[in-house]
Amino acid sequence: MSSTTPLSKILLMIIILAAVGQMTQTMYVPSMALMADDFSVSPALLQAVMACYLIPYGLSQFIYGPLSDRFGRKPIILIGLAIYLVGTIAALFANSFTLFLAASVIQGAGIGCGGAMARTLTRDCFEGSRLHRANSLVSVGLIFSPLAAPVIGGVLSTYINWQASYAFLLILAAVVYLIMSLYFEETLPVEKRRNDSVLKRYQYVMSNRQFQGYLICLIAVFSGIAVFEAAAGVILGSTLGLNAAKVSMLFVLPLPGFMLGSWLSSVIEQRMTGAKSLIIGTLVLIIGALVVFVPGIEGIVTVETLIGGAFIYFLGAGILFPSATTGALSPFPHHAGTAGAVLGGVQNMAAGFFTLIAAKMSVNDQFSLGAILLAMAVVTGLGLLLCRNRKVAPDLPITA
Repeated sequence: MSSTTPLSKILLMIIILAAVGQMTQTMYVPSMALMADDFSVSPALLQAVMACYLIPYGLSQFIYGPLSDRFGRKPIILIGLAIYLVGTIAALFANSFTLFLAASVIQGAGIGCGGAMARTLTRDCFEGSRLHRANSLVSVGLIFSPLAAPVIGGVLSTYINWQASYAFLLILAAVVYLIMSLYFEETLPVEKRRNDSVLKRYQYVMSNRQFQGYLICLIAVFSGIAVFEAAAGVILGSTLGLNAAKVSMLFVLPLPGFMLGSWLSSVIEQRMTGAKSLIIGTLVLIIGALVVFVPGIEGIVTVETLIGGAFIYFLGAGILFPSATTGALSPFPHHAGTAGAVLGGVQNMAAGFFTLIAAKMSVNDQFSLGAILLAMAVVTGLGLLLCRNRKVAPDLPITA
């Protein structure tokens, strides 16, 4: 299959599937002030929406992965999308904040199938240089989703209402379901499906100290990004009083920093080492967090320091992510799928917990947001220290 599968077709399938989940995570952000008014809650409580979405999104990946190994990729994708559609309909017609949070949980639990399948489908179809090229193109293609979602959400909420964003997501998911059901070809043949001991594989991966260190690093970086995404809408919309359209435009400005950082990461690694890119990325994270944090000490809230600091923080995250992910997966040539599932699932669940904590703390000013970003940057450095100079035992296949 690796030599005959059209690259463009499978990449399109992966990107549209994963895009549903990414757009859901950020599309509502420009509308947070309007949603808070409709539900009669504090705008800071809207940060709990992302937590209620991310936690089941991450947790469900641990379920979808093994199920897809046993029953195939296509049925799991369709089941997950069906659950997501139910959650989106519930969110669209929710008449209370509690029901809306419950709907977000269902959405996350459903579209977790996209997170679980994003790496798995390329691994099914490609190997060697084609696999590397496929993963690179998927990463580039998926950048468009978080850039476009807040802009679309801001326009829809400004000219219609915030529910229009969820109507858009409902239509998008329905179209993706139709495309996957009609045109997606199963990538895991029946003869290759297996029912190994999943628990043993998870235990084996999680016991590796190098993996633990890089996982802590990735959790901290991703959690910082998630908290910013959850809090930025509150600070820009409620604290600074900007309208949804302006919030959506400002919200996406830090995201190109991640793209630039990803490019710089490969340049640094080629000219120096992967370890140097990790150190540089951590330092850039700290600088970005300080740009947000220092003015906040004096109670200052400005668009320039908030968005500028976030751009620098995202730049550092972009430098760190490729190197840390490679470092986490490199010890496991025979357990790459399990290690990848742990990385994706734990990152999203941890980010959800941190955004939930941020919501409880009512993070609605630059000081508290900067403090969280700075703490995550420091934890990133500690994670890198944990896996430094660790000798890794050879990875051996384990049987059920």
